[in-house]
Amino acid sequence: MAGLLLDLDGVVYVGEAAVPGAAEALAWLEREGVPYRYVTNTSSRPRSSLVAKLRGFAIVANTDDILTPAVVAARWMRREHLARPALFVPEATATEFAGFHLVPPTAEDGADAVVIGDLGSAWDFATLNRAFRLLMADPAVPLLALGTTRYWRAADGLRLDAGPFVRALESATGRTAVVLGKPDPAFYRTATDGIGLMPGDVVMVGDDVYGDVEGAQRAGLVGILVRTGKFTPADLETDVAPDAVLDSIADLPQWWAAHH
Repeated sequence: MAGLLLDLDGVVYVGEAAVPGAAEALAWLEREGVPYRYVTNTSSRPRSSLVAKLRGFAIVANTDDILTPAVVAARWMRREHLARPALFVPEATATEFAGFHLVPPTAEDGADAVVIGDLGSAWDFATLNRAFRLLMADPAVPLLALGTTRYWRAADGLRLDAGPFVRALESATGRTAVVLGKPDPAFYRTATDGIGLMPGDVVMVGDDVYGDVEGAQRAGLVGILVRTGKFTPADLETDVAPDAVLDSIADLPQWWAAHH
């Protein structure tokens, strides 16, 4: 094992509070020269906002240290020569799609891709139905999912993420989404390529037993589950067997040192 991928919300912080010991653990990784990247399905805010949040916890980070589905989606659309996406993401996240000709926010046709992220409380019937109509207007239009995370833990409790809305559109349209976040193996490969390592040499640390641990393991990585964020004891009774379970990221340096 030579490198690390770290989830953000639920691992480094939960909502607006840092996980105790997270800053110290990350400072240890820096001192030891362990290559790592943050990989998150967060699509409710751009990387610049995530960097500012981390710095508020005394954690040094740059946008290039963070891989998000929005970044991968923009690359994918450029590669596929798609220029007119319909974005279902918060306005701040739309900045990650600079250079594209976005369809108007009321349009129900004319898009060459429909991008679904975490709109949070902005989701309503009319918004979901507009995404449905955009897809039905042209069977060639791909449905791009910025991850299929089911839910996450906010300060006020569990909240739905983008996954359930992606599944609703898949069911209604009869098509399969192109997943550009966790748990898609290609997303993990993009992340491991970013630190110049093969998947088998990289450890993923997350609080989601399916999207983080199982997804990473299917991509050939080692998957570690932490008992913070959305973790519940029931996660240890699933058919997914984490390679290790830590109380929190604060225990990562000790675990890492013991396995090298």
